[in-house]
Amino acid sequence: MAGLWRSYQALMGRYPWTVQIVTAGSLVGVGDVISQQLIERRGLANHSVKRTAKMMSIGFFFVGPVVGSWYKVLDKLVTGGTKSAALKKMLFDQDYTDALISNYYLWPPVQIANFYFVPLHHRLAVVQIVAVVWNSYLSWKANKML
Repeated sequence: MAGLWRSYQALMGRYPWTVQIVTAGSLVGVGDVISQQLIERRGLANHSVKRTAKMMSIGFFFVGPVVGSWYKVLDKLVTGGTKSAALKKMLFDQDYTDALISNYYLWPPVQIANFYFVPLHHRLAVVQIVAVVWNSYLSWKANKML
């Protein structure tokens, strides 16, 4: 595991934007797989690869670039790594998208910790790891209605 982390860090150092986007897309896909297999209990025979690919595309082409860019903007709007700066970034982030209104129990503490403890180039990965749970829920909820 340590070797995998070192490899990830090395790639992040050389290709930070690409690695952040690939990480985002991959973790959105993981969220859908978890939703289909653990929440919906579809089994491998009934797994919708098309649905997972669609979710991954959202991660690669929307979540990664948009949220990654948003974090860069936030870092310019609110400088520093203090607790106060982390709190301000979290508050700005809560106005970023309506989807966060329904998940205030999850995102504010995650984002305060993320903005306070995590370097800029790792923030997207941290959020995407937490978002695996959120994406699993969203995928289940969205597809439950179909």
